Amino acid sequence: MSPTCLVVDDSRVVRKVARRILQANGFTVMEAEDGQKALDACHHTLPDCVLLDWNMPVMNGIDFLRALRAEFGPEHPVVVFCTTENNISFIEQAIENGAQEFIMKPFDEDILLGKFAQAGLTGIGSA
Repeated sequence: MSPTCLVVDDSRVVRKVARRILQANGFTVMEAEDGQKALDACHHTLPDCVLLDWNMPVMNGIDFLRALRAEFGPEHPVVVFCTTENNISFIEQAIENGAQEFIMKPFDEDILLGKFAQAGLTGIGSA
């Protein structure tokens, strides 16, 4: 069974790029445009991993992450923050609240898959 990834970003373009990369590497991809919709999606089907934007309307990424960890625990799903925020305090806050990895936008396939592998999502990548 292929791993599942929930891509959470208010940018349709970012979701589309991430979907293309992840599907090409064997993931089943779900999408949400804000943290509340992402949390609702997790209640329906908990993904193996979440690619998470920071700045979004309704519920931002860090609030989603806190709610996710409070409800589902500290390890699963794997969360990789993906944002334009490059201040070290944002990275520290993401890790302290349960994100396993952090990548900067813009990203490419190598960066995304490399961070997923570092986060423990093994067995992915082009065959």
